[in-house]
Amino acid sequence: MEILLVLGVLHILLILTAISCGRSYFNKGRIAGMEEATREIVRGICPHYEMPEKVVPDQVAKALDAIQSFAGSPSSAKGVQRHHSKIRIFGDAIGSACWRKGFLACREQMLPRRDKIRIDLSLDELTQLASLAHLGFKKMMPNDRAIEMIRFNGEQHALAVSRAVDRLEFAIPEASRPADHSATRHAMIRNWWPPERKIA
Repeated sequence: MEILLVLGVLHILLILTAISCGRSYFNKGRIAGMEEATREIVRGICPHYEMPEKVVPDQVAKALDAIQSFAGSPSSAKGVQRHHSKIRIFGDAIGSACWRKGFLACREQMLPRRDKIRIDLSLDELTQLASLAHLGFKKMMPNDRAIEMIRFNGEQHALAVSRAVDRLEFAIPEASRPADHSATRHAMIRNWWPPERKIA
């Protein structure tokens, strides 16, 4: 009877050992699979987050080092969870690096070249400036004899157009910017629409 009891205990211990070994090999396989998947992801995605001259961002380099240093860790369930957390940090670092590279590339593409100036104008401002440019072009032609019938329909219209021209002139570098054009335009508006005329 004692022999059967001992054999039963040994059999149970053997089963528990086999289960423990199986879990250990399973967890080792999971970690090895995650490491291999991470390496493949790095190979495929590195052109998207590397900065010029193939410089790896610090965040991504630290996350990669943390994953690679995990290779000799115990193959327990807690070890797998820790590996999961390091992979999440790695994914977040890659996402941030890709976003940053895309943002910098977009900003560089959207910014004007050094010899160009870019300004934002509303549709109304563009329309008013186009009308003024067309009128100015006609007046510059040597054969222009006609009296242009385009006129401001009031002080507010004149002020709005003057503000649009002000914005256009303000975009010109200060060294080349006309100094007295804005003051002249406002003086012309004040002379044509003086306060006493508005009160009357």
